[in-house]
Amino acid sequence: MAYLGQDIPKLGFGLMRLPTTADGGIDIPQTSEMVDIFLANGFKYFDTAYGYSNGESEKAIKKALVERYPRDSYYLATKLPAWDAAVTTAEEARNLTVTSLERTGAGYFDFYLLHNLGQNRTAKFEEYKIWDYARELKEKGLVKHWGFSFHDSAELLDKILTEHPDPEFIQLQINWADWDAPNVQSRDCLEVAAKHNKPVVIMEPVKGGMLAAPAQSIRDVFDAFGGGKSYSSWAIRFAASQPNVITVLSGMSNVEQMRDNTSYMKDFKPLSEAELEVIEKARAALKKIPSVPCTACKYCVPGCPQNIQIPDIFDAMNREIVFGDKQSAKFGYTWGTNGSGKASDCVRCGSCERVCPQKIRIPDVLREAAAKYE
Repeated sequence: MAYLGQDIPKLGFGLMRLPTTADGGIDIPQTSEMVDIFLANGFKYFDTAYGYSNGESEKAIKKALVERYPRDSYYLATKLPAWDAAVTTAEEARNLTVTSLERTGAGYFDFYLLHNLGQNRTAKFEEYKIWDYARELKEKGLVKHWGFSFHDSAELLDKILTEHPDPEFIQLQINWADWDAPNVQSRDCLEVAAKHNKPVVIMEPVKGGMLAAPAQSIRDVFDAFGGGKSYSSWAIRFAASQPNVITVLSGMSNVEQMRDNTSYMKDFKPLSEAELEVIEKARAALKKIPSVPCTACKYCVPGCPQNIQIPDIFDAMNREIVFGDKQSAKFGYTWGTNGSGKASDCVRCGSCERVCPQKIRIPDVLREAAAKYE
């Protein structure tokens, strides 16, 4: 099905986790080979961002794609982070687009996103009038379609789309593990998008790679079904099976992952009823794994004298507890404490613990988080 006048295959290449060389730089030859495989299999959508790999992602795609293929043979998306700490004026925010155009050499962007709306980040797009700027970019032909990416509650998404009805699409974190997760609300956000008639680009279908190697109890569920499918394939096909989806971004990091993803998405078929039942069983197995029992109700946040975003810290901890992914947990902790209190800032006043419906001993868990991630 075509969206926004474009018939886009259901697999997109997310350029956030590109292969690297021994010195930490992006491996351009391997990235170029991945681009070749991706395009040869009929896929076209590439997704980067101003801040990915400190700007090196945009530069890499210039070398691996833009300089090697006709401009009309692919779609390129990037993003504008108005909330970036280095941005202090509307002019500086607008200049991020100029920089992205220079880095990529693309001439224009097929899809352009206001990057990562949610929490206190949304205010910067209002302050700098970036909504108006996005419309200007489209009028000038520098952007073909514009929208925004989002990490927050379905309630806030509904509010943003009500106040700003003209974005053409949105990008959401959708995966089977976060389907009913209170801190992500994949299902609810997807329903809000449908309510506002906005097609969706899906990000994090494999939850940052965590669903590619899930806990053994979850692997057992998938393995029992048989078929020899990779765990990533279950995750990506689940996301692509949802209605109103433009494409599903997979942050592939090597040629092997690219060959795997393209093998089952080249002739994409939505999950069958039997396969959806397997997903439900996997979700049930996930819920049985012990974790910090936070529901992200956020009752604990308003009364915290240190402005600690406690649910975000607990979500980061659960990435390691449930999925064994310490690197993702560390990243989540850094993100969750950006611009707010750290776990070590807790003064053990008890205001959070008194209002927690789950009776979590919050100061004790915060102390544990501080020891792990600071």
